Amino acid sequence: MQANTTRTPTPSHLKIIYIIYALHIFSALNGLLSPALVITAFLTGWPSIIALLMSYIWRKDASDTYLYSHFNWLINTFWSALVWLAVAWLLIITVIGMVVGIPLMLVVGLWVLYRLGKGFFALNDRKPI
Repeated sequence: MQANTTRTPTPSHLKIIYIIYALHIFSALNGLLSPALVITAFLTGWPSIIALLMSYIWRKDASDTYLYSHFNWLINTFWSALVWLAVAWLLIITVIGMVVGIPLMLVVGLWVLYRLGKGFFALNDRKPI
């Protein structure tokens, strides 16, 4: 669903979405710099959880702006990554599925980084995602 972008976002909403991206990116990069995987750091790190809550709180205020698509993009990224993490864990707990589950976690981690980067660059260009 394409967001209707009839209004110009306020500077405060723009600042909030940048903060939300920064929190998500901080969590994901923490997974690269620690023994945790990107996906687990992204989903369980306090910055991402705070960012998810912020996205839900301020999304409605950004309706009719291009920022609305960014709020949805980040919310969908979080919940999709959680579903894929659950699938990977279900595969891992079966010994046979471990061969597929661990690479799946790595692929989803890269997918999260891709989505955060793509969204951030679209935001920098002041475009919907």
